[in-house]
Amino acid sequence: MHMPTPETAAPEKTGAAFNALVPLLATRIVEHVRRENFSVGQRMTEMALAQALGVSRSPVRKALQFLADNQIVTTSASRGFELTKPVLELVDLALGADRTPDEEAYLRLANDRIHGQLPDELVETDVMLRYGLSRVQVQRILNRMAREGMVERKPGRGWLFRPLLTGALQHRQSYRFRMILEPGAILEPGYRVDPLELEKCRREQEELLDGGIERCTPAELFRAGVHFHETVVAGAGNPFLLDAVQGINRMRRVVEYGTRLDRSRLYQQCTEHLTLIRLLTAGERMEAAHFLREHLNGARITKLGIDTMADTP
Repeated sequence: MHMPTPETAAPEKTGAAFNALVPLLATRIVEHVRRENFSVGQRMTEMALAQALGVSRSPVRKALQFLADNQIVTTSASRGFELTKPVLELVDLALGADRTPDEEAYLRLANDRIHGQLPDELVETDVMLRYGLSRVQVQRILNRMAREGMVERKPGRGWLFRPLLTGALQHRQSYRFRMILEPGAILEPGYRVDPLELEKCRREQEELLDGGIERCTPAELFRAGVHFHETVVAGAGNPFLLDAVQGINRMRRVVEYGTRLDRSRLYQQCTEHLTLIRLLTAGERMEAAHFLREHLNGARITKLGIDTMADTP
């Protein structure tokens, strides 16, 4: 269960800075609705959405009101908020959430960390001065980074960056690790991927191919890929395997957010994800494991080029 964080604990005191986050949270709610395949008329409660998104109820209430103003949900005194549009009509929505001030600052921090311009430890006042941010903004950004596994709060004062994948060798090693772990998970005795979660993955990949690759932010694209790969590994029912792949994804996240995104390669990636979903649905585990290994190897070579030592027969 996600617990509310200080990021949104006191929105009434943040003024325009908080208001700029409303479209961003509204977009996250729409993503959740699409992923869970809500039906028209389905009730949407503040508490359930707050738990699902890891925020407090007050900003969820404002985001739902924002969606009501855009005629995506409706509200009544007796039932609260209800979805008014089918999920297929939510794919092309543009809610103005791509470049909020917090998102810009978040990506600047990520880029600076990747390029070695930030130390391992951070103090909020130093971040405020360096980027011209308010304390509330800095706390929101660092709390988001903490939720996503990029930083952790030190006992007492300050924040500490967690390990990142910052060099080509580490990237190659991470892909090699995943090429061992993820296909191996599929071959584990008793492997059974969650059919409902796999169906959510299928819808996400199809939506990306249907224009989402060009529309989505880097964060949204990364989340869709992570959701797919972690769903596949979760089918092994082994928490150690899942924890390992989640750890790699935490280290990848900053790099994926902060580097130039080549959207053209994502069409093949999504198509291969759908092929793997079909293999798993058909119970072809051996073929699925082999296909997944080749998929990861292809992604490694596309991103990092050929490793003359590792790729020599």
